[in-house]
Amino acid sequence: MKNGSKIGPAAPREAMPLRRGNKRAFAPPLLALALDRAAALPLQRQLYDQIRDVILAGRLPPGARLPSSRSLAQELGCSRNTVVTAFEDLLAEGYLEGHTGSGTYVSRVLPEALLGVAGKGGPEDDASGTDAAPAPGLSRRGLTLAGLKRSGYDEARPFLPSLPETADFPFDVWSRLLSRSWRAPAVAQLRHGRAGGHPPLRAAIAQYLRAVRGLDCRAEQVIITSGAQQALDLAARGLLDPGDEVWCEDPGYQGLRGPLIAAGARMRPVAVDADGLSLAAGLAAAPKARMAVVTPSHQYPLGVVMSLKRRLELLDWARGSGGWILEDDFDSEYRYSGRPLSALAGLEAGNRARRVVYVGSFSKVLFPSLRIGYLVAPPDLAEPLQRVRRALDDHPSAIVQPALAAFIEEGHFSAHVRRMRTLYGARQAALLAAASRHFDGLLEVAPDEAGLHLVARLAPQLAARMDDIEASRRAAAAGITAPPLSGYCQNRPDVAGLLLGYAAFSVEAIETAARRLAEALK
Repeated sequence: MKNGSKIGPAAPREAMPLRRGNKRAFAPPLLALALDRAAALPLQRQLYDQIRDVILAGRLPPGARLPSSRSLAQELGCSRNTVVTAFEDLLAEGYLEGHTGSGTYVSRVLPEALLGVAGKGGPEDDASGTDAAPAPGLSRRGLTLAGLKRSGYDEARPFLPSLPETADFPFDVWSRLLSRSWRAPAVAQLRHGRAGGHPPLRAAIAQYLRAVRGLDCRAEQVIITSGAQQALDLAARGLLDPGDEVWCEDPGYQGLRGPLIAAGARMRPVAVDADGLSLAAGLAAAPKARMAVVTPSHQYPLGVVMSLKRRLELLDWARGSGGWILEDDFDSEYRYSGRPLSALAGLEAGNRARRVVYVGSFSKVLFPSLRIGYLVAPPDLAEPLQRVRRALDDHPSAIVQPALAAFIEEGHFSAHVRRMRTLYGARQAALLAAASRHFDGLLEVAPDEAGLHLVARLAPQLAARMDDIEASRRAAAAGITAPPLSGYCQNRPDVAGLLLGYAAFSVEAIETAARRLAEALK
């Protein structure tokens, strides 16, 4: 082919039905794709854009199978790596889903905002209820962000995961501390704050992390943010260049996709096994990755604890490659049995060249609307990341920071965590007992030493009748919130189940909901 020529089939063709035994299958359609080798845009980006446009135009409906990467590369006269890279980007952003041994398919649930399709009221609908197409004029990145699928719910009903109990929060103490902070505030408290946050709060968090999580950190390394997602966004913008590859746990936390896409990063889903994120899988998928985002103390959503061997291997990878590790320690306070676990960042104590950025939040420990999180940067990065923060939004709100600092310093935080740990442990036990009474032949639920939810795997008898998306829809129809585990996956067709949160619900509510869920699945 000469430079400037376009290659590819001339016209699309409908998928042709095939017969396989008694089942009807469909051959992958021919696609009207063309790659322009003279264009400035890389071939893999051209292919990404064209497949995405075909999906959004409805010419490839949800569930449609794509040609294999090998056959598509042959059709287009390009390398297979070009096709694989485009597929991986579409997988990471939710347009495609992979099924080991059977191919790559258009996602069953596409980003609703991009399609402009009204929500179905199922578990995948966002709590905001925003289901119209975004306003014209958004950039390509803006369209992608607007269309990201994220589980959200208007109503706090069993078994909504990741929701703490708020009825037992000591609001009398909290209101007293808020009033004390603002009854006669100092003039400096009313002016522009510091990019890193309220100094006493930063000092209180550093002291807490040294004592409880084993971190070797000072107050100067702590940067206050409006939640864990803003901390992820700050780290991604400050440490990654557009096009950098990032290892992301699969299955994993949905909320990290937005910050990474906003930073121009390319997410590479990496399987989680019994020891945590698989380095072998990560190196195979993206050997030049610049960052790994992990939840080592209690993997979300599976609950796996990363082994010491795997932690050390991950640290060796970061030091050897010059990459970064972003440790999201989202619910480490709630551990009910077993020995206390140190944070991954704690293993770097004494090292001069640190590679772990530690992220924490008070949303699951106190209450979600507090919107206070924090990032602990390596010593050499603390001041530069504060400058990045200052360029983006100057400083965090100072309204609740003094009260939160006092809440921690005066021991109220530790007392609240101890009370909640006892309460949540009892509620997990109640859920396990209810599961043993009602879920036989339906769901298999194992205990967890930590966290706010349990994973319920589909029993073989139930899995033969439906997948976890259908199970979640049936639960929703019965007034039960049980998100499908597959919704947290990017390329893991082997992972299926339901997430059952228990922290925010009474023992009586758990028992009633378990019985109704069983009836819905039967």
